[in-house]
Amino acid sequence: MPLRLPDRLPAIEILKRENIFVMDDSRAHMQDIRPLRIAVLNLMPLKITTETDLVRLLSNTPLQLEISFMKLKSHTPKNTPVEHMMMFYKEFEELRTQKFDGMIITGAPLETIPFEEVGYWDEMQEIFDWARTHVTSTLYICWAAQAGLYHFYGIPKHPLAKKMFGIFPTVPLEPELSIFRGFDDVFRMPQSRHTEVRREDINEVGDLEIIAESGESGVSMVMSRGGREFFITGHLEYAPDTLDKEYRRDLGKRDDVELPRHYYFEDDPEKGPRVTWRAHANLFFSNWINYYVYQETPFNIEDIG
Repeated sequence: MPLRLPDRLPAIEILKRENIFVMDDSRAHMQDIRPLRIAVLNLMPLKITTETDLVRLLSNTPLQLEISFMKLKSHTPKNTPVEHMMMFYKEFEELRTQKFDGMIITGAPLETIPFEEVGYWDEMQEIFDWARTHVTSTLYICWAAQAGLYHFYGIPKHPLAKKMFGIFPTVPLEPELSIFRGFDDVFRMPQSRHTEVRREDINEVGDLEIIAESGESGVSMVMSRGGREFFITGHLEYAPDTLDKEYRRDLGKRDDVELPRHYYFEDDPEKGPRVTWRAHANLFFSNWINYYVYQETPFNIEDIG
């Protein structure tokens, strides 16, 4: 079954060229089925790119998904056309009375700023609390993972001596969990961050469970409330060329730019990236949708809470 997306969303044509089955709202109305409702709060600067990355992964499921893109009232994006935001995004105030089967909250380029100094921190906290009563399962990615852990559990973020940048071998610590069904003993996760959350802080909180970890990049996945929340420190959703674009963007503009680790063939940017994480990325998102959204959400969406 396809994803159900807003008419004329740019991701539709991109994914059709990749032979991914998507349908717009007009065609979806002809099907007599309740789709799973997924909200995406997209905080990344290049919103069209992030939309496409997430939709690509969410498409790998036999279920019909209805995607709603959320935006903040207290923040105006600088890198996405106003027309795109007006056409495809709705403010939190417009969606707050609705229920959703799943939600994804993305990262944001705010790592070095204290949470309380983020311009839209108050609205973010309101959305975090709202998700607990209006969403069956929520994925928090990168900065959102750190922000969610801080908001709900007081877990601090710690600055790193240098940027965690590359593709890192990661181990499932609870391989019997449904989120890891079909996973190998080791999978790889893209990381691109200047701060971290630490095992010793998380272990102090009984409601939190570290379920994946890397010897190089540290805590990778944290689960709470039996899978109602997942906090992902990296970017499984990244496209093959995302780190390459980031590396070339910063090269020459900053003095702390290093080659992304375990990424390029023979560590040579001219030979291009070696893609080692996409299979597990697809599996992770499919498992989340199947086992923690579809299998857990009530048939009557208004019963979520």
